[in-house]
Amino acid sequence: MSDAISRWVWETRYRHRDERSITDSWERVAHALASAESEPDLYAQRFLAILDDFRFLPGGRILAGAGSGRDVTLFNCFVMGLIEDSLDGIFSALRESALTMQMGGGIGLDFSTLRPAGVRTRRVGVIASGPISFMHVWDAMCATLVSSGNRRGAMMATLRCDHPDIENFITAKQEPGVLTHFNLSVQVTDDFMQAVQNDADWPLLFPADSLGEESAGLPVMQSGWPGQEGVVACRVMRTIRACELWEKITQAAYDTAEPGVLFVDQINRENNLAWKEQISATNPCGEIPLPPWGGCDLGSINLTRFIKAPFDKGAAIDWEGLGQTVHDAVRLLDNAIDLSHYPLPQQREQMQATRRIGLGITGLADALMMLDIRYGDEASFALASNLMQTIRDASYRASVELAREKGAFPAFDTTAYLASPFIERLPDDIREDIARVGIRNSHLLAIAPAGTISLLAGNISSGLEPVFEKRYRRRVRIDGEWKEFDVEDYGCKQWRELGLPGEPPSWVGARELSPDLHLQMQASLQPFVDSAISKTVNIPASMPYEDYRGLYEKAWRLGLKGCTTYRPNTITGSVLDTPDGGCCRIDREGG
Repeated sequence: MSDAISRWVWETRYRHRDERSITDSWERVAHALASAESEPDLYAQRFLAILDDFRFLPGGRILAGAGSGRDVTLFNCFVMGLIEDSLDGIFSALRESALTMQMGGGIGLDFSTLRPAGVRTRRVGVIASGPISFMHVWDAMCATLVSSGNRRGAMMATLRCDHPDIENFITAKQEPGVLTHFNLSVQVTDDFMQAVQNDADWPLLFPADSLGEESAGLPVMQSGWPGQEGVVACRVMRTIRACELWEKITQAAYDTAEPGVLFVDQINRENNLAWKEQISATNPCGEIPLPPWGGCDLGSINLTRFIKAPFDKGAAIDWEGLGQTVHDAVRLLDNAIDLSHYPLPQQREQMQATRRIGLGITGLADALMMLDIRYGDEASFALASNLMQTIRDASYRASVELAREKGAFPAFDTTAYLASPFIERLPDDIREDIARVGIRNSHLLAIAPAGTISLLAGNISSGLEPVFEKRYRRRVRIDGEWKEFDVEDYGCKQWRELGLPGEPPSWVGARELSPDLHLQMQASLQPFVDSAISKTVNIPASMPYEDYRGLYEKAWRLGLKGCTTYRPNTITGSVLDTPDGGCCRIDREGG
C-alpha cells in the first residue's frame, strides 16, 4: 500500500488501535469473521488469504468494525421501516433512523406514506406539511450526527411517481446546500412509462382513508400502496400529463444530477422473495433494493487480481482462483450477519430471516485494459457478462453448500423460491440442489460503487465504472473534511511499472464513452445480479439536453432496475478533476 491516498484512506477510515499495516487490519477482520465457524483457525486462514492480497474487498463497515470491540454494525446501510403517517409515527421513524446512523449505517427511506402538503388530516384537522418538509428534518438530524464526530451520513429518499407531491420532490435539490445528505430517486412504474409512451394523463393520488372530508368529492381509483395489502381506494388529487412529469424528472437530472430513477416494477418482478415482500426503497447508492428493515452486507471481488500476465499477449483470467475466492467471500459475508451488531431488533430479525448478502465486483475497467480489451467494445460487454455469470453461479453453489452445512435461510420456501424469475434462469444443477437442500442466502449479488475500498486497493477502477483518467486529482471526504490527492489509475501504473512505452493500447477514459455505452455495460451485467447495480452515467457538460433526455427511457427499455446520471453542475460539484479542468462524479456518495 504505497500510494499516499491508499494509506490515508486506511489510516483515517479503517486502522484500529495499534495496527501498523493493512495486513494487521486484514488479520483482525479474518479472525473476527471466522469466530462464527466451528473451525475458526482454518477459516481465519482462508479469509486472510483472500483479504491480504486484495482479491476480496469487504464493505467498509466490515473492515472498520469487525473485531474492533465497538458496538457498530457491519452493514453499510439499511432501509428503514415504513413511516407511519402520524406525528408520533414520523418522529418514531426519525429516532430509529438516528439510532441506525449513530451505529454507522446509512439509510434509505420511502416517504410515499406521508400525506401531501396542503391536505387536512382526518383525525386532528390540521394541514399536512407534506413529505418534503419532513425530509428536511431528517437532513438536519443527519447533519447533527456528522457534526458530533460520527461517520458522514448518507441517506436515500424515494417517492412514488403518483404521489401528489412528486413535482416538489423532483426539484427539492435545485438550490445549493439543500438536502445535502440525501440522494433522491423517483419510484417509476411500468404503467407510468406506458403513459409516457402514449402521451396519456397520469393521476396523482393518495389513500382515501388518510384524507379529510374535503376530499370526499374527488374521484376514486384502486391502487397498491406501501404498507397496504393488495389495492386500496385512493383519491385522485389531480391529474397531470405523464410526458410533462417525465420531462420534469429528466430536466432536473440533467441540471443537477437529481433525481435518479428506480424502476420498481422490474425490481419487484425480479425479487427472489417477491411472494413475501414488496420493495419501494434502496440503500443510498442504489445497489440493493430492500424491504423494510433490510441491510447491506457488502463485499467486492477485485477483478484486477485475477489477470494472469497482464498486458501480455498471453493475458488471461484465473477462472479457478476467481471461483475459489467467490466461495470463501460468500462464507465470510454470511458470517457477518450473525456477528454484526444491529441498531434495532427489527433489522436483526429481517437480516437473519433472509440472510441477504451483496457480493459484487470492482476493478472491471482496469481488468479489461490489462486483457487488452477496450471498455465499451462488444468484447468488453461479452466478457463482463461471462465474468458476472461465473460469479453468480459460483456464489449460488457456495450458498447451497452452506445450506447443506448450516441450514437454509429461515424464510425459505422451496416452491415459491424456485418460481422466482431470477432463480428460474439458474443452471439446472443449482436449481436441483436448491430443491434438495435449500439455500443459505435469499440474495447473493449486488454491484456497489466500491469507491473508498477501490482507493484502498491502489486506486483500481471502482465497481463497473470506466477509468476516469490516467492521472487526475481526487477529492476525498472524511468526517466532513475534504482532502485532495494526485492519483494514477491502477492499470496505467502497472503498465508504466512494466516499463512499457506510451499508454495501454486499450486505454479509454470515461469522458470518451457515450452514455449509451455506459448503459450497455450495466445491461450486460444486470441479468446475472439478483439485487441491483450502482452505476453513474457520466454526461459531458457540453451535451445538449435534447441528446440527454432519452437516457432514462433507454435504461427502462434495457430492463435495468435503476439509473443515475451525472453532468457537471454548480449544485453538486465534483470529486474528480483533471489538469484541463474537466470534472466528474463516478458514483453516488454514501452507502
